Amino acid sequence: MDFQKASRYWEEKGAGSKRMPREKLLEAVGQFLRAHNTCALATGSGSFVRCTPIEYSLWNGKLWMMSEGGLKFRALAENRVVCAAVFDSYAGFGTLGGLQLTGSAELIEPWSEEYLAFLAWKKLPEQALRGLDHPMYLIRLAPEELDFLSSGLKQQGWDARQHLTLGPGESL
Repeated sequence: MDFQKASRYWEEKGAGSKRMPREKLLEAVGQFLRAHNTCALATGSGSFVRCTPIEYSLWNGKLWMMSEGGLKFRALAENRVVCAAVFDSYAGFGTLGGLQLTGSAELIEPWSEEYLAFLAWKKLPEQALRGLDHPMYLIRLAPEELDFLSSGLKQQGWDARQHLTLGPGESL
């Protein structure tokens, strides 16, 4: 098996592809993310890998996820580079839809100003959360690389697969 050749497939195919303008692509990605609320969050460190289905919210250009805890935090303690996948149910090649976001995960300190601002935006009752036996953890994913696949893009005259690298400080 030529793993290097297989890994270059999309890079080589994308070289002559019909790219969407950056702003149109960011708009399409935002619409896709707002139409969903669950992702598969992949974390890893050394030989340990975890992929967790988790609810997310798109707020201030980033993905925000609340969690009681779990093994994903074992990896996050050592490696903050994560990947999240959001996708439609497969119903055939003409209806493909999926998004992969790679970026940095940040843990937001419980009860910090930013944590409380998220709770208020999400309309989560602070007092109910404070009454839990342990705090709910808040993970913020700042995307750096996006790979968007949508059959609908092809119908609009673009390649079905689009890639975007976000610059420093840039968000969705």
